[in-house]
Amino acid sequence: MKRGKNYVSAASAIEKSKQYDIQDAIQLLISNSKAKFDETVEAHFRLGVDGRNADQQVRGVVVLPNGTGKSVKVLVIAKGEKAKEAEASGADFVGAEDMIEKIQKENWLDFDVCITTPDMMGLVGRIARILGPKGLMPNPKSGTVTMDVKKAIEDVKAGKVEYRLDKTNNIHVIIGKVSFGQEKLAENFDVVLNAINKARPAAAKGTYIKNCTLATTMSPGIKVKA
Repeated sequence: MKRGKNYVSAASAIEKSKQYDIQDAIQLLISNSKAKFDETVEAHFRLGVDGRNADQQVRGVVVLPNGTGKSVKVLVIAKGEKAKEAEASGADFVGAEDMIEKIQKENWLDFDVCITTPDMMGLVGRIARILGPKGLMPNPKSGTVTMDVKKAIEDVKAGKVEYRLDKTNNIHVIIGKVSFGQEKLAENFDVVLNAINKARPAAAKGTYIKNCTLATTMSPGIKVKA
């Protein structure tokens, strides 16, 4: 695969075999960012677990102290007072059967997070096959099935991110934007790292975090000490 000049230039500044301190890695990412837009910074963790086993799943949520830098569109599926609470709390879209129908008939998915109340899960279950593959299905473990709609919306808007083991035993998490600068990105990274460490399954044996890599939207990865 042919790479652009900026990518090749960034890659040449990185020692592939070296594990960088987080501060040095972030500074290198920032200095090598040549894109004409504010690149997203992601952390990628390779874990020493087997996600095929239920007792070795790793999943949770964390609110980044400095947010994600991304504007998040929130859909709330609720009725009555909870629908009013959602509207007052800044939800971008609020509804019930009308939203379910819109998603079913129009394949409408113009939102980033779906929040609902427990009593609405029967209704939301009708579109599980649509939301599930997109990572949009509400789940109590991620705090998106709750009666405290106001807090759920506030957390998401403030920078709540979900970390979840994929089929290859990796976790991918946004930690901010290049424009955040070294200090804020490092703070966000530390919060994510601590959360993943605390989520270590009791059944996990040996080295838990096998490796960690930081990368921007357009850059090669940098190995980080974790």
